[in-house]
Amino acid sequence: MKQVVQNYKSGELAVLDVPVPGCKPGGVLVRSAYSLISTGTELMKVSEAGMSMLGKARSRPDQVAKVMQSVATNGVPATYRKVMGKLDSYTPLGYSLCGVVEQVGTGIDDVKVGDLVACAGNEHALHAELNWVPKNLYAPVPDGLAPRHAAFGTVGSIAMQGVRRGEPQLGDAALVIGLGLIGQLVVQLLTASGVRVVGVDPDPVRCELAERLGAAACGDPASAAVEAAVAELTGGLGVDQVYLAAGGGSNQPVELAARLCRDRGRVVDIGKCRLDLPWNAYYEKELDVRFSRSYGPGRYDPEYELEGRDYPIGYVRWTERRNLACFLDLVARGSVDVEPLVSHVADFDDAVETYQRLKDGDLKAVAVLFRYPEPVGEAEEAGAPAVAVPAVKRPGGGVSTPVRAARTPVRLAFVGAGNYATSMLLPHLAQRDGVELSTVVTTTALSAANAQRKFGFAEATTDLDAVLGDKSIDAVFVVTRHSSHAELTRKALLAGKTVFVEKPLALTEDELAGVLAAVEESGNDRLQVGFNRRFAPLLQEARKRFGTRNGPASLRYLVNAGRLDHGSWYLQQGTEGSRFVGEGGHFIDTASWLLDADPVSVYATAPSGNEDVQVVLRYPDGSTATISYVTSGPSGFPKETLDLVADGRALRLDDFVRAAVYGRKRWVSSRLPKARDKGQNAELAAFVKAVRTGGPMPVPLESLVATTAATLAVQTGLADGAPVTLARAR
Repeated sequence: MKQVVQNYKSGELAVLDVPVPGCKPGGVLVRSAYSLISTGTELMKVSEAGMSMLGKARSRPDQVAKVMQSVATNGVPATYRKVMGKLDSYTPLGYSLCGVVEQVGTGIDDVKVGDLVACAGNEHALHAELNWVPKNLYAPVPDGLAPRHAAFGTVGSIAMQGVRRGEPQLGDAALVIGLGLIGQLVVQLLTASGVRVVGVDPDPVRCELAERLGAAACGDPASAAVEAAVAELTGGLGVDQVYLAAGGGSNQPVELAARLCRDRGRVVDIGKCRLDLPWNAYYEKELDVRFSRSYGPGRYDPEYELEGRDYPIGYVRWTERRNLACFLDLVARGSVDVEPLVSHVADFDDAVETYQRLKDGDLKAVAVLFRYPEPVGEAEEAGAPAVAVPAVKRPGGGVSTPVRAARTPVRLAFVGAGNYATSMLLPHLAQRDGVELSTVVTTTALSAANAQRKFGFAEATTDLDAVLGDKSIDAVFVVTRHSSHAELTRKALLAGKTVFVEKPLALTEDELAGVLAAVEESGNDRLQVGFNRRFAPLLQEARKRFGTRNGPASLRYLVNAGRLDHGSWYLQQGTEGSRFVGEGGHFIDTASWLLDADPVSVYATAPSGNEDVQVVLRYPDGSTATISYVTSGPSGFPKETLDLVADGRALRLDDFVRAAVYGRKRWVSSRLPKARDKGQNAELAAFVKAVRTGGPMPVPLESLVATTAATLAVQTGLADGAPVTLARAR
């Protein structure tokens, strides 16, 4: 299928061939009929992409701050790869469309194949021939409403949410500053609510349009006519609400709002304009400044948008989806007229030219629609008691090692191509001799296309079954969200593939048991979990210099994990597990490798109200490892520090940039100022060698299972408040 994309680094716009997205549970696959260009938001993004790197940095100081923090935490090379990987990627455009349901995912019963729906979301209602849209981001189109008009649903919801934030009442007077697409819709919604409206825009054509659509008067912001119109409508008292629907760097809108708003009136920011509030003016009138967040309640809440968990109507009357349905109803009944806003309708194949004309100013428009071709064929089809460490059972015939031809490249497939895969794994594999990146599989079409372009995959697809059934593929990498690791690993093992799965292997004991059942059923134990720290060259060297240990050891591992950004999927504990379950295996594996044993018991405690966890692991010879996993530490403090003490010797690791061993002689490594090598490259080299030769996997399966079981036991210990005994150990 085709999709409109932009490269943020170069500014290039393209209509790209990408795989058809899979139809996941909880949503529908929609074939686009019309999609709407946001001449405000999207053109701002297009223009920003055309800036120099310095210009981009100046326009996004928040992102610059994140980059600097990443440099402090991960070093320059890793941060550079991560940033350049994001910049030099195709990003999607679009967020408002109307189309026909082509496939219905499990759990959906309110629409059927062939129904017309309006769709929302900058990840789900893209300028693309097909989109997967979750339940709370689509709404059925009322009978008789034209698809080109239903395509306004999302921007209509944005305008509606802004109006709701202003709380207008019958007979109120309002000022709408900015008469672009959103402003024009705000004017109509206010008029339909019995509010008298004055509009402000420097463009006389837009002013005339707003007056035709219901505004009492409109004019240039510098014109005395605007103030006169407000004075006449309100008897000199000022408007009840001001709606800021303008963009740009001028502070004129907020100054005008203060001047023309009544005492204790409301100022609602819908657009993205400068908000340098004149303190005296806002203070003296005690103006109520409000922000309108996109389409309505539910926006940016992954449980609402992705998992389909609706808010009870008794507590949240108007959600994203209810706003979308309401706007469609208003248009269907003629209370809002969007046809006069349509300045141009372009064929989807002409998307790049259309954007360029808009950017250059050749095409003056309030709203532009893309019209999609009729489908030619069918849509592609796209689902604290003692804790025993599960025993690894293998059939009597031994391990079934996938057979591969000698001296041929190792053919790899990737399931998932997110940030970690593209910054920490694929750059190493793409440069490795004897490796062929065969296929990349993702649920979103564009991420697969990006990975194919950047790393040279032979194919990109959303069809996992086809990859697992491809006998020429030697190994499968599972680099998806945590909740899918165990099931994807199980399927790949049953398909006879060697598997590399990023941590964690499983989120529950049942998931872990399912993976081991697949090992037993298939005879395939060719599995590696991405516990990379034991492969870090600096830690390897420090362990070697520490030497053989005779007596029990004491190990302390401090992990300054830091806080996550709001909205991070790591915070979705209901589906993705706790942060420690997701990351803790790294540190337990490192401790067990240094102590050359698996833990026999786990004790965990956590302060009430935060995610900090203290874990004490006990080992067969009496050694102990204490892992302090904290999220409340300062960002400038090193992320990982480790101390190992035994037999009159001590090993110290400082954040993978320096190590030391103290004993009869002291060894201190040279400091690594630019990079923190946490072992990914060496781990991948060992994995590829095992695949190529059929030799032992880099880490025994028993160790991977023991580490996973110990990580899961932390949750059991936290719940029960008591130590958890692990029944098996090496």
